[in-house]
Amino acid sequence: MTEVIVHMRHVRAMKGCSRGARAFCERHGIDWSAFLKEGIPASRLRVTGDAMAIRLAEIAETEHGR
Repeated sequence: MTEVIVHMRHVRAMKGCSRGARAFCERHGIDWSAFLKEGIPASRLRVTGDAMAIRLAEIAETEHGR
C-alpha cells in the first residue's frame, strides 16, 4: 500500500493558509521547502497528535479513496 502524501492543495481544501502551515512545519521540525515541493506523508502528520494535522491527513486520504 502506497503512503498518502499531503500537499499544499490539501491545506487549501480545509481553508488553511500558507502562513499557518509554515508555522506548523516549524513547530514540528518539518522542512517547509520539502513540503511545498514533495508533500509529506499523512502518517507524519498523524504522529504530531495535532487535530488539524490529523484532519489534513484525512482529507488527503479521502482524496485517494482511503
